[in-house]
Amino acid sequence: MQKVIQKNAQLLAIFAIACTAVIALVDFLTKDIIIEQEQKQLIATLASIVSPEKHDNAMSKACIIVNNELIGKLPQKAYLATHQGNPVAAAITTTAPDGYNGNIFLVVAVNVDGSVSGVRTLKHQETPGLGDKIELRKSQWILSFSEKQILEENDSRWAVAKDGGMFDQFTGATITPRAVVNAVKRTVIYFNDNKTALFASQPNCLGDS
Repeated sequence: MQKVIQKNAQLLAIFAIACTAVIALVDFLTKDIIIEQEQKQLIATLASIVSPEKHDNAMSKACIIVNNELIGKLPQKAYLATHQGNPVAAAITTTAPDGYNGNIFLVVAVNVDGSVSGVRTLKHQETPGLGDKIELRKSQWILSFSEKQILEENDSRWAVAKDGGMFDQFTGATITPRAVVNAVKRTVIYFNDNKTALFASQPNCLGDS
């Protein structure tokens, strides 16, 4: 009986080692493919919020790490667009911590004149059919930020309609759009206050290419 148990244990150990080896091999073989796909997605996202015709540099490579609680407790990334060395726009990742179901991760592009070039939702856990309308594939709502500017830090227009602002809320869902509006507003304020320093910084996002 003991020999049978030992034999079964050895077989299980061999099986476990084999499975681990297969997983490691698959990870090794697909790692570069995943990185390449992520890079393609990044480039496509940046091109959708900052027109490639406006700049002559590779935004995905002009990346710097930024730390500021206005845009998130954790470090964020800013991708800089320039034309002949002159600042054009910056696409900044930001986090809305007060979504209905947790953090909402966004990228906000702002032109040098302070107007919003574009906004996209990167990741969220909002309610399907309600809060997920912050995704472009679900609704055109996220496009309502384009060309908007903040006239002053306490610009009351930057709120959902229910709060007296200029942005629509969703039927049955106000928390999600309110969180996104506030996050975009904070990001624009951050950019307006720090754009000189941003464009004077050297790329420092390790692993980006």
